[in-house]
Amino acid sequence: MRPYMNVLNEEEILLLHNESLRILEEVGICFPSQEALAILKSGGAQVDEDRQVAFISKMMVEHALATAPKQFVLGARNPAYDLTLPSLFTALNLDGMGVNTLDFQTGKRRSSVLQDIADAAKVFETIDQGYVLWPPVSASDVPTGARSIAGTGVSFLNCSKHIQDEVKDKREVPYVMEMVNAILGDSGAVRDRKLYSATYCTLAPLCHDQDMMEATMELSRFFAPILIYPMPACGTTGPASLHSNIAVANAEALSALVLFQLTTPGVPLIYGAALGIVNGRSGMFLEGAPETMLQMVAMCQMGKHYGLPTTSAGCLTDAKAPGMQAILEKAMTSLPLVLQGTDVLQGIGLVESSMSLSLEQMIIDSEIAAFCDRIKKGVCIDEDSMLMEDIKTVGHGGHYLKQPNTRKAFRNGGFYVPELCDRNSYGEWDELGRPDLIDNARKKVSAVLAEDVKDPLPHTTQIIIEEIMDEATRKLNE
Repeated sequence: MRPYMNVLNEEEILLLHNESLRILEEVGICFPSQEALAILKSGGAQVDEDRQVAFISKMMVEHALATAPKQFVLGARNPAYDLTLPSLFTALNLDGMGVNTLDFQTGKRRSSVLQDIADAAKVFETIDQGYVLWPPVSASDVPTGARSIAGTGVSFLNCSKHIQDEVKDKREVPYVMEMVNAILGDSGAVRDRKLYSATYCTLAPLCHDQDMMEATMELSRFFAPILIYPMPACGTTGPASLHSNIAVANAEALSALVLFQLTTPGVPLIYGAALGIVNGRSGMFLEGAPETMLQMVAMCQMGKHYGLPTTSAGCLTDAKAPGMQAILEKAMTSLPLVLQGTDVLQGIGLVESSMSLSLEQMIIDSEIAAFCDRIKKGVCIDEDSMLMEDIKTVGHGGHYLKQPNTRKAFRNGGFYVPELCDRNSYGEWDELGRPDLIDNARKKVSAVLAEDVKDPLPHTTQIIIEEIMDEATRKLNE
């Protein structure tokens, strides 16, 4: 007996699919790239060259869905963290491209630096449910053109899990591949192991960014998995109804699916979403709202309808720092997606609408995710769980504490035991100094940062990665 959550029925899924096809065929999608337009035209699209708009047919979408792999593995340099998609559980990821960090020592909000990515990677390495690492912030102390390469390199140096990042310029692609080759020691293993994937954000409404599009097309030729990540927000970059905003986001996702499958047939693609709503007074993007999560669950259902692996923005908050609002919003934007069964939940460790990194929030979020995972597992009903002999033995007015099955249940993980939440008596809690969730998370982060990298690369490989980062810093800003 397991709980489950849907927001769309089968009829509504088909309705949204058909509406997205109408958008693709009647409104079209802007592809500001002659390379992309030529590929789409050769694949059957009608192209308005002057407006750089391609009109994509239902047949093109169906062909792309037929060529996209339905199962593949996001590899990690530690194979214990290889993630098979679709997954039997919801794995965790950070969210990327934040610009601020809540300094762990001072608590003050400041611009992020490269060391923040290194620290985040070390902490993420200790999170059991964490399998995919997107460098959560952009390093302001690195020249603009080399920031993605620096973030990717530092992530590989400090974390043994799968690394996911963005490529915004074609010139970045060789550096990424050099890093992967250096780690694997065999260029032939790059396609098989898939240590690196790229997040590809469409440009709402109904557009693509030229530089990121052409860079990701180039990366696709190495068969690196691509996360397609539309982000329209109701009322600004998307229509004002949740229904139509989902249709627009789905159309953008399908347009990227078609482009990448035409560029490299068979390249692995992940159907993702990071839709939102806006603050009606300021126009600011909101992530922690219930309407945001309803859209995320709907998009996850659309991805599953197409048979694709799914990643959903989740564990989100608009709070500016860890606290009650952050916990409330993050719990409510995690549980529905876990119950829906998204393969990857993307957003732990970030506050302020994913703009600011908090290391202690990352630890808190892993506990929120663990609670959600336990709820998803539901109530086991089988012969072993029906303890009729215990019921007969204890009878009326007794207790079950001394029963062997009770001891067994508490010792073998039958009940979830949180790491951060306090379950002591009031007196014990008082004697411990009245610790709260944030206090306990800070202690764990302190212990992690005080240690060396848990699973370091060989020293010679570290040197190669650092040399690649240095070269990118010099050349990508010329």
